[in-house]
Amino acid sequence: MFSIGQLSKATGVKVPTIRYYEEIGLLPQPGRNAGNQRRYGQDGMDALGFIKHARDLGFSLEDIKVMMSIEGQLGEDCSEVHRIAEAQLSAVRARIARLERLAGELERITHLCGHGQGGDCKVLSALGDHAQCGSDHG
Repeated sequence: MFSIGQLSKATGVKVPTIRYYEEIGLLPQPGRNAGNQRRYGQDGMDALGFIKHARDLGFSLEDIKVMMSIEGQLGEDCSEVHRIAEAQLSAVRARIARLERLAGELERITHLCGHGQGGDCKVLSALGDHAQCGSDHG
């Protein structure tokens, strides 16, 4: 059995976050010892590890809840989990594309810099006038 502190240390998830996951029903309520302290079994450790990994991959708490409800259910169709994962992959790819556009624009405006004076700084000028931008990056 693990205390909440041990669970936190083992998974890297902060104690208030673990409590929040319990509050919203993402993590099952643990048993309590005689001193009314939370005690988690290996199932709790595994569930929190699953949640942390999914969060690290950018899944929403709602998506994680759906995936956890399907996980381990024999005969359950995984098409919903696949749909959620595909949507997350698409969102990540869109963010990467946006970040690549931002990197390109930053490269462009930093190359404008002639290290002039504050009143003649090309970077400041480009940041102040969106029309000078090479692309939309909003």
